Amino acid sequence: MRFRRRAAITVPLAVLGSAFALKGVSYAAPRISSIPFTSGTEGYDTFRIPAAVRTRSGTLIAFAEGRGHSASDTGEIRVVARRSTDGGRSWGPPLVVAEAGTDTQGNPCPVVDPRTGRILLLTCRNAGSVSEAQIMMGAIEDSQSRRVFVQHSDDDGLSWSPLREITSTAKRADWRWYATGPGHGIALADGRLVIPANHSIAPPDSSADTGAEARYYGGHDLYSDDAGLTWHIGCVDDHPDGVVNVNESAVAQLPDGRLYFNARDQKGTAAGVRCDAYSADGGRTLLRPYRPQPALTGPVVQGSLLQVPGGPLLYAGPADPAARRAMTLRSSTDGGASWSSVLEVSASPAAYSDLVHTGSGTVGLLYETGEEGPYEAIAFTSIPVPVAAL
Repeated sequence: MRFRRRAAITVPLAVLGSAFALKGVSYAAPRISSIPFTSGTEGYDTFRIPAAVRTRSGTLIAFAEGRGHSASDTGEIRVVARRSTDGGRSWGPPLVVAEAGTDTQGNPCPVVDPRTGRILLLTCRNAGSVSEAQIMMGAIEDSQSRRVFVQHSDDDGLSWSPLREITSTAKRADWRWYATGPGHGIALADGRLVIPANHSIAPPDSSADTGAEARYYGGHDLYSDDAGLTWHIGCVDDHPDGVVNVNESAVAQLPDGRLYFNARDQKGTAAGVRCDAYSADGGRTLLRPYRPQPALTGPVVQGSLLQVPGGPLLYAGPADPAARRAMTLRSSTDGGASWSSVLEVSASPAAYSDLVHTGSGTVGLLYETGEEGPYEAIAFTSIPVPVAAL
């Protein structure tokens, strides 16, 4: 598969961040450590949809969609990755991890099994010639619609197994749209692997709706109790009342063992643009349906979660309600019930992101950003996180 090349984009990104205080503890303003993906280079038009994990050996792996001919969500898209063995200061050459010819292969959602060190990666595929709206309307044959795949690496991300389709167990027959993450999954203390995901359902037969309306989005998760060999659908929330339209989701395990889900509310009538839910049984069911989380202000966009061991629950996402800009770190000390802004990472345009553990006392943030728009590059920065913030 060959992509057209164009001149590389130079992105002289400057962090204009400022720190906030949380219970008397300041988060130090970070500096961008590196830019692992720059749109217009490596033969790709645009890099989007970041995801990141830290392997058992300490290697950081940054994933992204390499979009071949435009920034569009459709078309010729593959999943690429770069590895860092020095904490994100430099990155190895780009690796093609998952591709499907001229089709779309994307929505990377990786998770590391801490018992074996194996990296699992879930992705989704559809025909490159079809759109999300067409899929939501049910106008596409199953073979061209959204399908779900898993693959793994046992050598720290240097090489990857072939794609293995799991659609029959990961996607209900009446679901239309489907997306894993994007962002990372988590490994629970009992060994269970959990992947946040979302989907869409069909409108009732009596409805005049097409199914492309935002109210038909819903959230769910996948879990595996056998190290990624088999996957099962866990909790599901898809109530098409239009109040909360659960879309791209993230998950973290709280210190008390509960799972906390936070998702994009895709143009629901509820206040705010985020919603959240909890599970007390490892993601099999929800304690309650998703509810609005108006404390997390910003535009309608994906956001990322991370529970810091011995520290706070973190959320990263743009904070400007009017535009995708002002990447900001928010912190919760009560399991996601309330949130405080603790650090503006950058005042520049910004969109999707993923948070990752980078070692004792620090987290990494991989996020879309640029000078004129948010899709010029995917940057990585390391942020000191004071455990005393709890």
